[in-house]
Amino acid sequence: MSPKTTLSTPFLLAGPIVRKCTAKQVAIWLATSKPLQGQCRWWNSQTGETMTLDLTTVTQYQVGTHAWVVLIELNGDFATGFYHYQISTQYGDLVELYPELKLGDESALTVHLSGEANYVMHGSCRNPGDPCKDALAAAARKVAHQSIAERPHLLMMSGDQIYADHVAGPLLAAIHRVIDTLGLYQEEFTQAPVSNSAELYASAHCYYGRQALLPHFDTSQTPLRRSFLYRTLFGQKKEVAVFTSTDADNHLISFAEFVAMYLLVWSPTLWQEWQLLDAVKDCPTEQNAQRARWETEWQHIHDFVEGLHPVQAMLAHLPTYMMFDDHDVTDDWNLTVGWEYAATTQPFARRIIGNALLTYWLFQGWGNEPNRFDAGFHQHMAHFCSSPTTEHHNRLIDSLYQFEQWHYTTETTPKMIVLDTRTQRWRSESNMNKPSGLMDWEALMEFQQAILNQDKVLIVSPAPIFGVKFIEALQRVMTWLGKPLMVDAENWMAHPGSANTLLSIFTHSRTPTNFVILSGDVHYSFAYDIQLRSRKSSPNIFQITCSGFKNQFPEPLLTWCDYADGLLYGPRSPLNWFTKRKRLKIRKRHPQGKHLRHLVNHAAIGELTLHPDGTPNMVAILTSEGKEVMFPATKAAHPSESS
Repeated sequence: MSPKTTLSTPFLLAGPIVRKCTAKQVAIWLATSKPLQGQCRWWNSQTGETMTLDLTTVTQYQVGTHAWVVLIELNGDFATGFYHYQISTQYGDLVELYPELKLGDESALTVHLSGEANYVMHGSCRNPGDPCKDALAAAARKVAHQSIAERPHLLMMSGDQIYADHVAGPLLAAIHRVIDTLGLYQEEFTQAPVSNSAELYASAHCYYGRQALLPHFDTSQTPLRRSFLYRTLFGQKKEVAVFTSTDADNHLISFAEFVAMYLLVWSPTLWQEWQLLDAVKDCPTEQNAQRARWETEWQHIHDFVEGLHPVQAMLAHLPTYMMFDDHDVTDDWNLTVGWEYAATTQPFARRIIGNALLTYWLFQGWGNEPNRFDAGFHQHMAHFCSSPTTEHHNRLIDSLYQFEQWHYTTETTPKMIVLDTRTQRWRSESNMNKPSGLMDWEALMEFQQAILNQDKVLIVSPAPIFGVKFIEALQRVMTWLGKPLMVDAENWMAHPGSANTLLSIFTHSRTPTNFVILSGDVHYSFAYDIQLRSRKSSPNIFQITCSGFKNQFPEPLLTWCDYADGLLYGPRSPLNWFTKRKRLKIRKRHPQGKHLRHLVNHAAIGELTLHPDGTPNMVAILTSEGKEVMFPATKAAHPSESS
């Protein structure tokens, strides 16, 4: 375990981040090293509207000796317009303490409460240890040069805001220093190779060896394997790894590790105040291969940290919404019913996933819909924070497993419906090893009710609803071979029930005229224009995918897939009639200047502007180098000219 540091603790650990922002409620998230005291002032200089909130009345949860997570909720009737907010703490005005939070020549933190979603920045997949640059930092530099009226109406981060299953060695070392210094909560483990978190941090397998610590599942305990016939024929037990990520050698495990991870990816404060980059420069292991890897990863983390100041400032001004995907918890999270059964019945696996969900709620989900969580949940949370015993910890995690309202809808024009494609899955009844549908029938029916009688709508699906057919075909082949975990074989069309139900929803006569689907997940970017083949006045569907913020697909593999997709599933290919999307005509938008490609493999953030009718006006990505790539609209095509 990393040695304790004697450096003083900064007051602001992360934030502030503007979260839910509506005419009735504004939520501002931050993390501090002391309980927050003082006042929050919110005002509109044009109308004179002012609100002042006593900060001792806001909800604050202690997660360590020197760590509190806070959500400031301002409730009222707010007119649309430009607002300022000031957080005056017991140590002074937050902006005076941290002037780098301001944008441009503004004297206070500013928010455009527009009530609209006609200019949206969006994306996913931000891996600090990836070699590419951080596109979120590029977006922040652009926003810093925009006036408040020119800025995006909101930022949508659609998954993998952290990579719990793919952690660079130097980042894990920094996490442990943060745990030590802030006194983040320790915990006990059940049916695990280590008995508690202190033993985990001291383990010889702590760095680059956590596969030896991560839980395994005894498959002899499944109902089939407990049968007399199975035991007679096969006899022996067989243990399989629950966590299947290929990069799990530094997988986050403890609640404290997840907390520290969020603090380090949201804010530069701890990196800077404690000089963490210098502190973790030397690899603690003696193996040459690990030392070489450590040096490479350290440089990637160094580059990531350099971009955190503008990101922190941007998040203090832009209404920001979030949704989890697999890497916020672990790769292949709930991919199959067999995986789900193993992960929820093995106590150590259940704890790790529960820790990920708990910190997702604290750092992301809480701000999306503050009123979604009832008094019972907050009571469990308060008990755990005041007395972090195993009993309170388990009870809190159990309540999160039972929670079924992670999805939400924003109060914007057009409304933005953010889908939970991870915890309400359509489980296969024929084979425990088959990929589950991304949403079950009940969740899809709830989604349909949310869009009925709307003329336009934004849908956020972490995974693309309409993806690359060739890549989906490869995933289907691996599923047939019984290896869905090998290729992350989850897409909307992989499960017949969810695919057919979703397509029926799109073709319903009372659903919107214009659908815009925002997605990420896949580590490349593309855009499709979609219509029904059989109807002249069909709905217009636009699939817009941007990924990742700081991640890229392997090359030259993506180039081969792009060309193969164009060759095998081109406009006149008969293979199109063997896909579930055969009723649809899909026109692929080519990146400007690229006539033979439609996939862009570059770390980027998406930019979307809409016409008044909800159709896209501008579809573009801003790369991590600050270059803008446009996806111009395709010309209307006859069905025979579309894939």
